[in-house]
Amino acid sequence: MAKDLKSKMLNAFTWTTIDRFGQQIIQFVIGVILARLLSTEDYALIGMIIIFIALSTVLVDGGFGQALIKKQDANQKDFNTIFYFNIFVSALLYSILFLTAPLVASFYNEPKLTSILRVLSLVTLLHSVSFIQYVNLIKQLKFRDLAIINIISVIVSGTIGILMAFNGFGVWALVAQQLSAQIIKTILYPTFVRWMPKLQFSFNVIKEFWGFSIPLLSTSILNVLFNNIYFVLLGKYYPKTVGYFYMANKYSETVNFTSQQILQQSTYPLLVQVQDDNERLIRIHSRLTKTISLLFFPLVFILVVVAKPLIITLITEKWLASVILFQLLLTANLFTPLYVLNINVLNSRGLTKNTFNIEIIKKALIVLSIVLCFPYGIEIMLIGFVVANYSTYFLSMFHIRKHLNYKVKLQISHLVSGILYGFLVGGTIFFFRFLSISNLALLIIQLSVAAIVYFLIIKLFYPEVLNAIMRYLISKKNYLKIRKESS
Repeated sequence: MAKDLKSKMLNAFTWTTIDRFGQQIIQFVIGVILARLLSTEDYALIGMIIIFIALSTVLVDGGFGQALIKKQDANQKDFNTIFYFNIFVSALLYSILFLTAPLVASFYNEPKLTSILRVLSLVTLLHSVSFIQYVNLIKQLKFRDLAIINIISVIVSGTIGILMAFNGFGVWALVAQQLSAQIIKTILYPTFVRWMPKLQFSFNVIKEFWGFSIPLLSTSILNVLFNNIYFVLLGKYYPKTVGYFYMANKYSETVNFTSQQILQQSTYPLLVQVQDDNERLIRIHSRLTKTISLLFFPLVFILVVVAKPLIITLITEKWLASVILFQLLLTANLFTPLYVLNINVLNSRGLTKNTFNIEIIKKALIVLSIVLCFPYGIEIMLIGFVVANYSTYFLSMFHIRKHLNYKVKLQISHLVSGILYGFLVGGTIFFFRFLSISNLALLIIQLSVAAIVYFLIIKLFYPEVLNAIMRYLISKKNYLKIRKESS
C-alpha cells in the first residue's frame, strides 16, 4: 500500500510538473512575442475585466470539483447532477455579464470593454461543458492525459493569438487566445474521458456536497476578488499603470501559479487517501516542505535579482515600469506554495471551515494594507501585500500544529535551509549588476553563475537529491527503452 501510494504520488507529481512547466514555457515564449507586438493599453483592457472572467469560472466550479474528488464512491448520479447544475449556473452568469457589460465599460470609462467582456465571457459557458471530464481525469489520477490536453490547447491558442497580433487586431488577439484555448480543451476532453451526461439530477446530491463545497467556494471567491482587486483599483484610479501591473503579475504568476497548481493537483487527491493517518501526513508534509523550499526559494531570489535585465531583454524597455512590481509580487508569494500545501492538508482532513477562516483573516489583512497604503501608490500597496501574505502563512502553520500535532518550530526548521541557500545564490549574482555591459550579457552571466552556485549547493549538501534525480531519469530511460522494444 505504501509503495503503491508513493508510486502514484511520484507519477502524479511528474506529469503535473511536465504539464505546468510545459504550459508555462510555451506560454512564456508566446507571451514574449505578444508583449513585443501589442501595446500596454491592450493588456490594460484585459486587466480591467479579468476579475469578472475569473469570478465566473470559480462560481461554475462551485467547490463541487474537490467534493467529487474527495468522495471515493462518487457515482453517475453525482456527476450528472453537478454537470447540469454547472450548465445552469454558467448560462445564468453569462447572461448577467452580457447585460451588465456596458456598466463595466462605463465604470472604467472604456467603451471598448462592452464587446470585449461579452465575447471573452463565453469562456464561462465552455468551462462548464468540460468541467466533469476534467474532474474525472483528476479523480483517476490521469495527469498524463491532462498534460497532453493542456499543452495542445496552449500551442494552438497561442499561435492564433500571435497571428492576430501580427495582423493588427490589438486586444482582440488576447481575447481570441483565451477563448480558443477553452474551445480546444472542450473538444479534446471527450477523447480522453469516455463520459456522456445522462438525464439525471438530484437535489440530494447538491445538499450532500453543499456543506463541504460552500466553504471552498467562499474561499475561492475571496481569492479571486482579492487577487484581482488591484486591477480594479488601478483601472479606476491609476489606469496608466494597469498594463505594467498586468505584465508584472503575469510573469510572477508564471512562477507562483505553476507551483500552486502542481501542488494542488498532485498532492490533494493523495493526501485524501491518507487523511486518517496522522504520522504519514506529517511525513509527507515535512518531505514536501523541504523539497519545495530547496527548489522554489532560490528560484525566487534569482528572479528578483535578474528582474531588470530579464524584462528589458525579453519584452523591451517599454515595459521597464513593470520591474519593481514584478520583484514585489515575487517577494509577496515566496511562501505561497507552502501555504497551499498547508491548506491542502487541512482540506484533506475535511477542515474546510478552518481554511475558510484563514482566508477571511488573510483578506482582512489585505484590505487593511490597501486602506493604509492606497494613497501612496501601487508599490507601497504591494509592500502591504507582502506583509499580509507572510502573516497568513505563519497563521496556517499554527493550524497545522493544532490539527496534526506538528510543532511550528519543526515546520520552520524544514524551510530555513531553502531561505539561506536562496540568499546565498541571490547575493552571489547581485553584485554583477554594477558591470557596464548590455542587459543581455548581464542576464547570461547572472543566470550562469546562479546555476553553478545552486548546483554546488545541491551537490555538497543534498547529494541524495542528485542521486534520486539520476535514478529517476535512468528508470524512465529504461522504461521507454523496454516499451519501444516491446512495440
